[in-house]
Amino acid sequence: MTSRFLSLALAAPLVLMAPVPRPAARTALRPYPAIDAAVRAGIKRGLYPGAVVIIGRHDRILYQRGYGHFTWSRRSAVPSPATTLWDLASLSKVVGTTAVALRLVDQGLLDLDAPVTQYFPAFGGGDKDRVTVRMLLDHTSGLRPFIPFYRTAASREEAITELLADSLRREPGMTPEYSDLNAILLGLVLERVGGLPLDSLVAREVARPLGLTHTRYRPPPALLPRVAPSSSWRGQPVAGVPNDQNAVVFGGVAGHAGLFSTGRDLARYAQTWLRMGRVGKRTWVRAATMQLFLTAGERSGTRLLGWDSPDTSASGPTAFGERLSSAAYGHTGWTGTQIWIDPKRDMFLIFLTNRSFDPHRARSLAGIRDVRSRLSDVVARLARAN
Repeated sequence: MTSRFLSLALAAPLVLMAPVPRPAARTALRPYPAIDAAVRAGIKRGLYPGAVVIIGRHDRILYQRGYGHFTWSRRSAVPSPATTLWDLASLSKVVGTTAVALRLVDQGLLDLDAPVTQYFPAFGGGDKDRVTVRMLLDHTSGLRPFIPFYRTAASREEAITELLADSLRREPGMTPEYSDLNAILLGLVLERVGGLPLDSLVAREVARPLGLTHTRYRPPPALLPRVAPSSSWRGQPVAGVPNDQNAVVFGGVAGHAGLFSTGRDLARYAQTWLRMGRVGKRTWVRAATMQLFLTAGERSGTRLLGWDSPDTSASGPTAFGERLSSAAYGHTGWTGTQIWIDPKRDMFLIFLTNRSFDPHRARSLAGIRDVRSRLSDVVARLARAN
C-alpha cells in the first residue's frame, strides 16, 4: 500500500486490525475431508491466512466452514461463513453491478443494445458510438483492460473524465478482453438510469430484496472487527478499504470493485440464480431475463453478461476445474474470492480468502489458481454423490 493509496483511502473507513475473540468456525453440516484438505493446503503453502467455504444447492446448504485466521497470527479471529466480511474485489462485478443491470433490464429501464452514448454523450466519437451496454457486460467493448486512475486522477470526477475520453483499443463487438473499465463505465450508466449512486442501487435492487444483510460498500466502523483484512500498511493489517486503488479513487464504490460481503450472503445470491430469480413466493427477476444474462454472444467467447464460463480449450488449472458442466458460470476476484454456479448439477461453490493480504509465497496468484481448480473438482464430485 503506497502513501498515495493511504491518503486516498481516508475517504473510506480504515482500521488497523487488533486481536478479537474468535467466533465459532465449525459450522459444517457433515464432514468432507477432501474439501478441508484442499483449502488447508492453500494455508499451509502460505497463499492466504484464512478462508471460508460454502457449498449448496438451490434449497439448502450442504457444507460451510471457516479455516485459518484473519491474519497469519493465531491470535487473530477465525473466519466465519456467516459473519466474516470479505473484500470481494471483482466479485463486485457480478454481485453488485451485473445484478443491478439485470434488475433494470427486467424492469424495462435499461436497454442492453442501446449505445453507451445514449447515457453518456461525452463517451462518444468514432467507433465508440457503436459500443453498447451489452458490450460492457460481455467485455467486447474494445476498451483497454485497465487505467491506473490512482496515479493520474486526483478525484472521482477526474477519473470519470479520463475514462470517458479514453479511446478504444479494438473494434467494438468483435472480440472479448476482460476489462475493469467496462464495469466502471457500466456502474456509471446504472447510476444515470437508476437515479441513485451505485451503492444505493445495490442496496435497493439486490441486497434488500434478496436478504443480503451483510453486503455493502464502505463497511462502517462497527463492522470493521468482522472484516478480514485484504491489505496491510507498514506491516499492520488493514480492514475496510478495498485492495483496489482505483476503487479507492472512486470513494470505495465502483462498478468493478469495492463491495464487501459474507459467505452466507453470497450463498443466498447463488441460490437465487439456481432458482432462476425466485425468492420464496416472489420473483426477483424473471427467468427469461436471467437466461438472457447467461447466454454468450456470437463473439464473446466464454463471456456471458457479467459472468464467465468454463473454457474447454484452456491449458492448465482454472477456477472451474475440469468437472463442471458446460452450463456452469462464475467469477473470481483479485483478493482471493470465488463463486461458481452449476445449474445442471444444482450446485454452487463460495470460496473466499484474503490472498492479497500478505501471501507468504511467491506467485500466489498461480498458487490459488491451483487450489481453486482442485477444490472445484472435489465439489463437482460431491455433487454426484448427493
